[in-house]
Amino acid sequence: MLPVTLFAGIHHARRCAPSMMRVSDHPTPRAGITSAKVLTKDQLGEHKDAAPVFDMVREIPEVVDGIRCQCGCSALEGKYSLLSCYEADGMAAHCQICQGEGRLAYRLHKQGKTLDDIRAAIDAKFG
Repeated sequence: MLPVTLFAGIHHARRCAPSMMRVSDHPTPRAGITSAKVLTKDQLGEHKDAAPVFDMVREIPEVVDGIRCQCGCSALEGKYSLLSCYEADGMAAHCQICQGEGRLAYRLHKQGKTLDDIRAAIDAKFG
């Protein structure tokens, strides 16, 4: 269950995100980014069923850090990229959009797709 203030912030971000960013505005992956802050199964609490997608993201932090999350959370303070959704508060533990983007990025990366290809696929499916 989301705290009311977080829910209100996400709702506001979803309403405002289209006017603040174009779909193609993806972040530049940060040099030296790692998966050290991606939450583990033990850290997911009641959302342990989301652990497999967290494991996928943990394998490709340099890819996921170059993707803007489409659920609206990218407008929230402290959210740099889709990778941020898998760290700290672990928004991806309960957000189907964050999880879907993570799974798609992982699958396409494993197929040898470039970051630009992955971004385009995410924009097409979730944008």
